[in-house]
Amino acid sequence: MSDELLNKEKYHVLVHFDRSDRSYYFLTEDSSLKIGDAVICETLRGIELGKISSSLVKDEDENSQLSFILRKAIELDIERYEENIKDAEEAYKIALKEVHKLNLPMRVTGAEYTLDRTKLQFDFSADERVDFRELARRLASIFHTRIELRQIGPRDRARMIGGLGVCGLRLCCSLFLNEFDGISINRAKNQMLALNIPKLSGQCGKLICCLKYEDDQYSEMKKLFPRVGEKIKIEDSLFSVTGINILSYSVKLESEDGVKVLSLDEFKALKNKVKNDEARS
Repeated sequence: MSDELLNKEKYHVLVHFDRSDRSYYFLTEDSSLKIGDAVICETLRGIELGKISSSLVKDEDENSQLSFILRKAIELDIERYEENIKDAEEAYKIALKEVHKLNLPMRVTGAEYTLDRTKLQFDFSADERVDFRELARRLASIFHTRIELRQIGPRDRARMIGGLGVCGLRLCCSLFLNEFDGISINRAKNQMLALNIPKLSGQCGKLICCLKYEDDQYSEMKKLFPRVGEKIKIEDSLFSVTGINILSYSVKLESEDGVKVLSLDEFKALKNKVKNDEARS
């Protein structure tokens, strides 16, 4: 980076891209940029048009690894962007026909041009590995540009389509989640949820991502409770811990004489009393 560039003030700002419905940080030296302005950026996908979605904040990190916004978009860029969207819709329909002709076990979910049209990307989902080399050759001969076929999983497909979760809010994957790691049925068991897979599944058909949000807290809270199977003598009856409820802070006890539900504080007080009585005797 030149000395002239180092001496200029730089700002970091969020840029929103419609294709992912997300915003990403970029650097800029143009202090006149404001929310809603269209800008041209170079991303991993290529040259893209996005819109400023936050106020500019002065960047003090001299070693920042963020990319710079290339420039503010002009009317021609916006016209090209809108034209690319229409052309990508047509490309999507053509790709569907080609997949059908080749009888490939794949579902094309979308198509997108880079702003400079140097690349046309098709996203698809499939249950198994697909040999799409012939499809790529056919599409390249039709569109005369570099073709990229990207296989996505069911979670990525749900993120692209969007929708509402069981909570009534927009899907987390389409808002802020970048990775789908460590979501297993063990988390549901740890949170003592009924193992009803349809109710624990999201629109993608996989386990809901929100299972991981409170899992660590459940693990910590469990340390405060007695283990299931622990014995305690109440009056002349021997009770066993058969369940705990972290949300209600209660312990379920059972014996041949009946069932008791105590708060955790009551259980601990009773356990201390039994311990003190045994010590005195």
